[in-house]
Amino acid sequence: MIEIFHKGGPVMYPLLACSITSLTVIIERFLFWVREDLRRDQALVDNVLELCCKGDWDALKREVKDSKDFIIRILISGILHREFSMTKAMEAAASDEIKRMQRYLRVLDTMITVAPLLGIFGTVIGIIMSFEMLGATGIEHPQAVTTGIAQALITTASGLGIAILSVFPYNYFSSRVENAALAIEKYATSLEIVYEKLQQEGLVRKEGVQA
Repeated sequence: MIEIFHKGGPVMYPLLACSITSLTVIIERFLFWVREDLRRDQALVDNVLELCCKGDWDALKREVKDSKDFIIRILISGILHREFSMTKAMEAAASDEIKRMQRYLRVLDTMITVAPLLGIFGTVIGIIMSFEMLGATGIEHPQAVTTGIAQALITTASGLGIAILSVFPYNYFSSRVENAALAIEKYATSLEIVYEKLQQEGLVRKEGVQA
């Protein structure tokens, strides 16, 4: 591998930087999603909605005290601001959570785009040098040219390899963000419906008492 790296020329150094950057982001995002999966508590989410149906806000505070579930955080944000604007509060909290989930994905996307371009750039430089060598040595020594072209193609293969191995994790992480956004929308809407129903029931009781 070290021999192939040196044969690829100077462009292999930025390609190495791209590969290290991609690998770092992939590992970091993988650990991030493992941690988020461990923090998920579906039973607690269902319990929060049930307590909201009853309007038991004190019990709700006790239940979610130590939770690190991102959906719980968004729902609690809406509940805390229920007297003002529950929807906007949850939208703001959801935006922060989605941004946290998308962190470094643009870096990985950039590496997927840049790595093949760097590979082609290194190949073009290698071919130019091969033709210069051809002009210097003449047609009598074609092996010098073919060896140079073979070495130049190493950068293209390296760039494509980095992009191919990075695009699968990128698509996976993007799909996780999309699924999380759908889950957030689902439970936020459920909370809004539950709270509206609770308000209507309270209004009906009040009108009954006044009558």
